[in-house]
Amino acid sequence: MKISDRVIKKYGRSVSVCDSKGNVTQHTKCIIQPLRYKNKMYTQGTPTEIGLAQSGYYLMLAPSTLQLSNTDENGYIADSDMTYHLDRSEKVYFGDRVMYVWAILRERNTGDYPVYNHFI
Repeated sequence: MKISDRVIKKYGRSVSVCDSKGNVTQHTKCIIQPLRYKNKMYTQGTPTEIGLAQSGYYLMLAPSTLQLSNTDENGYIADSDMTYHLDRSEKVYFGDRVMYVWAILRERNTGDYPVYNHFI
């Protein structure tokens, strides 16, 4: 177990990774926080003096064992309070080892969502 996995396991919340039909493909713990970023590099929002005018985006840090390749394009991530669509995700490496998974999530409403940078 890597240090970052230990931190995520200790302080993260329980989430379920689901396909478009609601079938759970994986249970894990993740750290999910509102994304407050001053430019529109990740979220396509409108920058303002105090931050981003558009809300509904979240940053997720997940353990290196998270497998998002089992999720179809309309899959989602659910915790006890909300469901999120995966907008973008990347594996973060230290040398050849995956240390954790970084992702931008969007509040999931109804409708279809494209997957922009889904890794396999």
